[in-house]
Amino acid sequence: MKLGKSGLILWGLYGAFALFAVIANMQESTFQFSGPLGGLKAIVWMALFAFLAYSVYCSFSENFFRSVKSIATLHWGRQIGADLYLGLFISLIIIFLNEGALVALIWLVPILIYANLVVLLYLALNFDSIVTKLLGL
Repeated sequence: MKLGKSGLILWGLYGAFALFAVIANMQESTFQFSGPLGGLKAIVWMALFAFLAYSVYCSFSENFFRSVKSIATLHWGRQIGADLYLGLFISLIIIFLNEGALVALIWLVPILIYANLVVLLYLALNFDSIVTKLLGL
């Protein structure tokens, strides 16, 4: 199946946001995987790339909006949607606690549109900062 114009636009916007986020958050340690949690950081990056690749594949395989419409008619489909967005707002709270309100607002719209593709990107880019705060290092 061919990716429609709206799909191309959405993937283009994701790519532009991801590029902006990488450039804006680039630190010396962003792509270093050494230390006791280096393996976990590598897993986060691999999860991001695997999920991104699968999402792109799905874009070519099925129409996203038609799929959501059919899933939304099911009780479990609505429950999964509510669960997803609850998790996204929890992720936004973590961004707020890690970096403040302004940065959380910058990530808000991309997270609401692209969901865990953006959450994984944030986690990968800010892994060291989040771990340091969580472990009190």
